Amino acid sequence: MVAVENLAVEFGGTTLFSDISFQINEKDRIALMGKNGAGKSTLLKILAGVRQPTRGKVTAPKECVIAYLPQHLMTEDGRTVFEEASLAFAHLKKMESEIDEMNRQLAERTDYESDSYMELIEKVAALSEKFYAIDLTHFEEDVEKALLGLGFERTDFQRPTSDFSGGWRMRIELAKLLLQNPDVLLLDEPTNHLDIDSIQWLEQFLMESGKAVVVISHDRKFVDNITTRTIEVTMGRIYDYKVNYSKYLELRRERREQQMKQYEDQQKMIQETKDYIERFKGTYSKTLQVQSRVKMLEKLQIIEVDEEDTSALRLKFPPSPRSGNYPVVMEGVGKVYGDHRVFGGATLTVERGNKIAFVGRNGEGKSTLVKCIMGELTHEGTLTLGHNVQIGYFAQNQASLLDENLTVFQTIDDVAKGEIRNKIRDLLGAFMFGGEESTKKVKVLSGGERTRLALLKLLLNPVNLLILDEPTNHLDLKTKDILKQALIAFDGTLIVVSHDRDFLDGLVTKVYEFGHGRVREHLCGIYEFLESKKLENLQELEHK
Repeated sequence: MVAVENLAVEFGGTTLFSDISFQINEKDRIALMGKNGAGKSTLLKILAGVRQPTRGKVTAPKECVIAYLPQHLMTEDGRTVFEEASLAFAHLKKMESEIDEMNRQLAERTDYESDSYMELIEKVAALSEKFYAIDLTHFEEDVEKALLGLGFERTDFQRPTSDFSGGWRMRIELAKLLLQNPDVLLLDEPTNHLDIDSIQWLEQFLMESGKAVVVISHDRKFVDNITTRTIEVTMGRIYDYKVNYSKYLELRRERREQQMKQYEDQQKMIQETKDYIERFKGTYSKTLQVQSRVKMLEKLQIIEVDEEDTSALRLKFPPSPRSGNYPVVMEGVGKVYGDHRVFGGATLTVERGNKIAFVGRNGEGKSTLVKCIMGELTHEGTLTLGHNVQIGYFAQNQASLLDENLTVFQTIDDVAKGEIRNKIRDLLGAFMFGGEESTKKVKVLSGGERTRLALLKLLLNPVNLLILDEPTNHLDLKTKDILKQALIAFDGTLIVVSHDRDFLDGLVTKVYEFGHGRVREHLCGIYEFLESKKLENLQELEHK
């Protein structure tokens, strides 16, 4: 369906990748994997036609519709949510007015025998056939379904898009793409701004639509659930596996072990050949053999071993000062803005060492309750912090609080204490600030880079209650694993607001669900919670 032939991208004397070729077939669901900076987003942009390669080409049939969701959007204001989503059908409205115009011309003209009249008849017939093959009768219902699936309420439909944050605008854009019913869907980090319910809806949609999908995502569970093929971009080339992400990791490990063995065998052979040349280079009877070995070494293609997987690096928290037995106790806590009640009646006790997830749809009060704990908001009810509670807080705006005039290295060097100081460069590398990246000033970093740096800075402070609000949005899978292992080993108390199921799995043992104005406690891990939630939904359907 879409053919990629001998693609190369070069800039500033650096080759990002060269001679890449592969095909996207109907119903392929492809995960594009590779470390940050390998060229995944660049490759997606080239497939979308918004960027040109240095060499090579991408070809697709003329009627093939390719839709692209970038990581960052530039959106316009002036329309309601429903109107904006309905723009997915703008091309059909245009087609309809073209048919009307041609029919009007046919009714007015009298040159029935002319070639141009016959051409017009053929044109209107072909366009009408194409138009009426598309079922527009349910278009409003389709828009509604997509918006509800992505987490909007019916009351949001007539609100202006300017009322909504960047994450919610991303959902409107995603709804528009899905409604266009494209042949190929290109998605760059689609789950970053979605809650668990919306991610599950999107998974279902992508699996049932039967369309080709190419996705870049750091949500391992999402990638595993939807993809059937993994293309890894590494060291300027690609490896194409006809398996999902988890299986690809196994095959990749086997591939690297084979490469390592071949590399070691080749290095041994090279050393033996060099020893032979050195020993016999002055011996007349061995001249031909020596020359032939020298030529052989000159022509030898050195085996390359793929980049080392550094996920074995361990990020270790400084020991946390001991807090009281109950760091947070709430009784009847609630929050109201004007006429709008966010939630009410929250009664919960957080014990020392608990690792807790706050989950639920966006707008149900997760971050609001966190701000109540932090003392940033007034609230109903009583909320008490225990003895000697020292809070480390990571919020979405954390990145904006960094000192812009420091370098990345200085930012971390200022807070690192004890033995961790010897591993600052390793830590920076694990958080994708290796090499020259560590000398960059904070002011030139992108939003995502600042977020990662702010998170790493927080992790090095000795605290005993760690509150993380969506910490994984800008982390790749490897960095996320490093963070998760560190949090599992953390000896303090943890509250994490997240929609990333794979990150929460094995990390939290208690889930607080926010929804319909209340907060409910589930004494289980994230997957048991999701299973029980499905059962609850089924029971609710039966009650109805």
